[in-house]
Amino acid sequence: MAAAEKLSVTLTAAMVRDLEASVAAGEFASTSEALRDAVRMWRDAREERAERLAAIRARLKASAEDTRPRLTADEVFGRLERTREARLKHLMIDEAA
Repeated sequence: MAAAEKLSVTLTAAMVRDLEASVAAGEFASTSEALRDAVRMWRDAREERAERLAAIRARLKASAEDTRPRLTADEVFGRLERTREARLKHLMIDEAA
């Protein structure tokens, strides 16, 4: 374990009860261990969130830099309608068989 530092933290009574119950149930050897686990989970969640945001930003940037022609709303709805018709036709053929 890396060098440890003491830290004073104020928790609500409910949080303390939850920590103590967790220790009493054998989930952790001490409240300090439970808090270290909570901090690790917090750190991991922050890292995951940062990675997701970076991926979203990259997709947005790629989309903004995409030079392909844009579709009009009429073109999008036309494509959707043709897809819907093709699927309905496919379903009718399957039901007839």
